[in-house]
Amino acid sequence: MANAIKLNLPSADDLFTTQEERDDAQRERVMDLPLSEISDFPSHPFKVKMDAEMQEMSESVKQYGVLVPGLVRPKEGRGYEMVAGHRRKMASELAGRGEMPCIVRNLTDDEATIIMVDSNLQRERILPSEKAFAYKMKLEAMNRQGQRTDLTSRPLVRKSESADVIGEQTGESGRQIYRYIRLTELIPEFVEMVDNTVERDKDKQQIAMRPAVELSYLPKEEQQTLREAIESEDCTPSHVQAMKIRKFSEEGRLSEDVILSILQEEKPNQAEQFKLPKEKISRFFAPETSAKTIEDTIVKALELWKQRERSRNDAR
Repeated sequence: MANAIKLNLPSADDLFTTQEERDDAQRERVMDLPLSEISDFPSHPFKVKMDAEMQEMSESVKQYGVLVPGLVRPKEGRGYEMVAGHRRKMASELAGRGEMPCIVRNLTDDEATIIMVDSNLQRERILPSEKAFAYKMKLEAMNRQGQRTDLTSRPLVRKSESADVIGEQTGESGRQIYRYIRLTELIPEFVEMVDNTVERDKDKQQIAMRPAVELSYLPKEEQQTLREAIESEDCTPSHVQAMKIRKFSEEGRLSEDVILSILQEEKPNQAEQFKLPKEKISRFFAPETSAKTIEDTIVKALELWKQRERSRNDAR
């Protein structure tokens, strides 16, 4: 039986287009793309907020348009995926524009991840949670690809050095990069409390970075038990207390009673506090009222009571 002859037939593109036309099709260019055809980057770790800055940006886009094009990559089938420019896209939507200028670039998943993280880390204000998930995504991408030479300033970096490379690019140590990544192991409520330390919202509970890292080693069930204890005691653990909690957890001896005992310990330089059982005052406030608001309201009520007492004494 005769052997089959394999023929390499030219594609339709090869038959009906010139090499110059094919090269031109692959060349990057700025294109006005419909916003409806641009989807967000999967698991995008940076928050796109409707705040005062976004309002200013939308006004600028309404007046001048998007001055710096976004970066997208083609999706399989149809449409594009945003790599850099999520805030510009929202500003365009708020400004009532249907299109946005974008550079279209063919990128692998890991290349797109690294560029997405690096472009957003240039922002002035970044929350710990944004750094945490962004660093994790970039580190995983770098480790998978063995470190591309064109996406960082150093050639072929070993996996063990990836965190140090990220640190060099962001001005932080590799150890600090790993601390941020540990935050991704926290339950969402604790991640929010860490962000509150940066946002400095006095009406919300806060957890500092170092104790948060210690608590990240607790199983999710124990973190949830701790969160409930924090809520009932209206206090968060110090670094030393968080280390104790982690130690009891690793020894298999952490319980609700142990957590309460540790939280009730007097912290160094802690002022003496007077506490009211929550059930005695909860009927006077809505369930979502913060502890700070409750405290301020009680103090104002006592001040009014004191003023009335003085008025009565003066009238006698």
